[in-house]
Amino acid sequence: MFIYPIDEELSLKLLEKRDIPELFALVDRSRDYLREWLPWVDGMKKEEDYEPVIDMWLKQFAEDNGFQVGIMYQGELVGMIGYHQIDRANLKTSIGYWLAEDYQGKGIMTKATRALVDHAFNTLHLNRVEIQCGMKNVKSRAIPERLGFVKEGVLRDAEYIYDHFHDCVLYTMLRKEY
Repeated sequence: MFIYPIDEELSLKLLEKRDIPELFALVDRSRDYLREWLPWVDGMKKEEDYEPVIDMWLKQFAEDNGFQVGIMYQGELVGMIGYHQIDRANLKTSIGYWLAEDYQGKGIMTKATRALVDHAFNTLHLNRVEIQCGMKNVKSRAIPERLGFVKEGVLRDAEYIYDHFHDCVLYTMLRKEY
């Protein structure tokens, strides 16, 4: 089992199939909140829906093409973070994340994101890290802004969530800025 400790309360964990009940329960409790920004929430209706997803995440990790990990706070799963993929030709990646509503405002996502940025530059030796957030998702946008990412621009109608498009903000950090 892959576990990356961040501090005494926070760690990142590669999820396995035995983690499905906890992941499903977390998403189910936060369903209304998460679906505002995440297009996959309505498709995850039962625990079994996560089996192919966990397989996909484990394959991504095994192929060294990034990873998706659970955010563990005081031993409890509270969200997810990961690299969508690693573009080795261009030495870049993008980070995606979500956190259950009850755990926001504790610095959890900022610490987890900082850990992935550090890993991208110092372990993977990448040159660029991107984070894309919904324009109106103020809490999500606060993470790259707090970490010193540069706002490169707005991607118009960049994402379709359920019944509407919304604009996204693209944030980046280069190795030389880190």
